[in-house]
Amino acid sequence: MFPPKLKAGDEVRVIAPAKSFLPVFTAEMRSLAQEKLESFGLVVTFGDFVDEVDELLSATVEHRLSDLHNAFRDPNVKAILSVQGGSQSNQLLKLLDYELISANPKILCGMSDITALTNAIYKKTGIVTYSGPGFTLFKESATVEYTLEYFRKALFLEEPIVIESAPQYSDKRTIAEMRKNEGYWAMNPGESRGTIIGGNLITMNMLQGSEFMPDLSGCILFIEDNDKESNRAFANHLQAIINQPNFLGVQGLVIGRFQDGTQMSRELLEKILATKPELRHMPIVGNVDFGHTVPMITFPIGGKVALKVTSVASLEILTH
Repeated sequence: MFPPKLKAGDEVRVIAPAKSFLPVFTAEMRSLAQEKLESFGLVVTFGDFVDEVDELLSATVEHRLSDLHNAFRDPNVKAILSVQGGSQSNQLLKLLDYELISANPKILCGMSDITALTNAIYKKTGIVTYSGPGFTLFKESATVEYTLEYFRKALFLEEPIVIESAPQYSDKRTIAEMRKNEGYWAMNPGESRGTIIGGNLITMNMLQGSEFMPDLSGCILFIEDNDKESNRAFANHLQAIINQPNFLGVQGLVIGRFQDGTQMSRELLEKILATKPELRHMPIVGNVDFGHTVPMITFPIGGKVALKVTSVASLEILTH
């Protein structure tokens, strides 16, 4: 089930199911991000507990649940956007009111640790969710136009989306750090269509063995890791999901751009992939604009995608 698309005048509720605004996100930064969303004609409101923070940089479980449930319950709210990623959103999974969510389908968008929520809600309710920028990323000036473009295409429009590489990107999210994007890495040839599952790889792996892990059969898996994880850790995390009993049903692999801190190169990624015989039958593309660099696309968890890899790669989101 696809939630209704956004239009000018709709209300978007910002909540913090993982990391809160404080202590590093200032009022000025919040204002900059809010202005970007308001440029679409959206009305931006905030959960009651987005500024609450404890030693683990989150609000209490009860308050995070309250903000999320209230956002789904409120008929004026048409989309829910996470503040940012962080940690501990998987604390909420067994406590979510999935009947409430099913009765009030609406857009939920976030990235990184929010992967736990977006995939679990899709698995439990069948409602398509979205992996895309958290609210805090809309304050970025260097690359925000590309991010806004794909956010708009995914959440406002119905047409298929051809994903083109951003001309430039930044690891540090500043204009001074902008560099030329070399485009997609065509890693393994092939052509397939499937249902999009995925997001942050280590967070996806936290769902393994639980009722919240989506079925991988027939999917095209989108994965990324941040620079808290080394290239060796990525290889381990990839093997962990390959070991899932239904991984052989995966139809393709789309890998988000790595941060510098991972020390991942195209050559090393090719070497890692070559050690995984389970991957040899499927098309694989790397260096796609999602993950922990900017800019980034927004993609639907549960939507359909077409992937074609020859000496170059093409990626088209068919339904979202």
